[in-house]
Amino acid sequence: MTGGTGFVGDAVVRALVEQRWDVVALARTEASAGALARAGARAALGDVGHPDSIRRAAAGCEVVFHAAGLNASCLLDPSPLSRVNVEGTRNVMEAAAGAGVGRLVHTSSAAVVGEPAGTVGGEDTAHRGWFLTAYERSKFDAERLVLDRGPALGLEVVCVNPASVQGPGRAEGTARLLLAAARGRLPLAVDAWLSFVDIDDCALGHVRAAEEGRPGERYILSGGSIRVRQALRLLRGVTGRPSRTWFVPGRAVLPAAAMVEVASRAVGRTPPVCREIVRAGLHGHRYDGSRATRELGLVYTPLAETLRRTVAWFAAQGLLRQGPPLAAGHAAMGSAYDGDLEAEPTKPDTRTRRWRSP
Repeated sequence: MTGGTGFVGDAVVRALVEQRWDVVALARTEASAGALARAGARAALGDVGHPDSIRRAAAGCEVVFHAAGLNASCLLDPSPLSRVNVEGTRNVMEAAAGAGVGRLVHTSSAAVVGEPAGTVGGEDTAHRGWFLTAYERSKFDAERLVLDRGPALGLEVVCVNPASVQGPGRAEGTARLLLAAARGRLPLAVDAWLSFVDIDDCALGHVRAAEEGRPGERYILSGGSIRVRQALRLLRGVTGRPSRTWFVPGRAVLPAAAMVEVASRAVGRTPPVCREIVRAGLHGHRYDGSRATRELGLVYTPLAETLRRTVAWFAAQGLLRQGPPLAAGHAAMGSAYDGDLEAEPTKPDTRTRRWRSP
């Protein structure tokens, strides 16, 4: 397992351990190694930038789960995205093959589907031909790499493409918007489309992809889509807190983001919001995650339940005290990736299963 201390990776590690997999997880630091050990994994010091460390960790393993990656926006120099997400993936893939691993489960992103504006993206959607963000490009390149090169290396590659992953344990990134709204401190937003997957569903989807996924296929993990306005209304029902959010027209956000970006660059700082992330927000996302239900047996958690669990976690962490309202740019930024979903609750899988190399 790579990326086992990240939000998604940690959940995948715990799901594997709960289903009695023997997990070896790559750790960059002793602190990460301790966290992985507490989660029930055997830690192996290494990094996706060092193929030898990956090969040693993967020796004797049947499956490699590659969840390590860099998700960043508004970078003056986007090369770290390519270095970590593409070259790191190449290292993991080649090291796994060198260690005799049979299957690679690659954590991609629903963003790589590249659906045209106003459409619902599926696994077979033709990419629009251009990229909203540098992050999307790097994940697209990484997915193409494993699908094209993996079989030649003797790997059965299965890609998992989560929509926006939300749930207990996350308060940064796009979850900052959810937290601000839960506090009643989200003054401005754009009414875009969002797609979402619960963290527990995302983790179980990875496990099922290893057990049941078809080689060479991708599986979008998303139970549905909702507009920001509807999502905030649902959140108010969960928190019981009134909130006043003004919905601004999209055409007003991009010029404001451009001004912030130029001003930040002028003083050598990474801008808090920029044109690429606003473009993604205005584009919106709707994904069809039904293949994971049909082929992997994944049953999605309703959005209301995910929100309830997340708000309870916020409260337990002392995060619901009043904070400053997010700026308009942050509100627009969040609308790009936040998610939603209405489906039946996930039913826990108590089977003890392992994928076996034929």
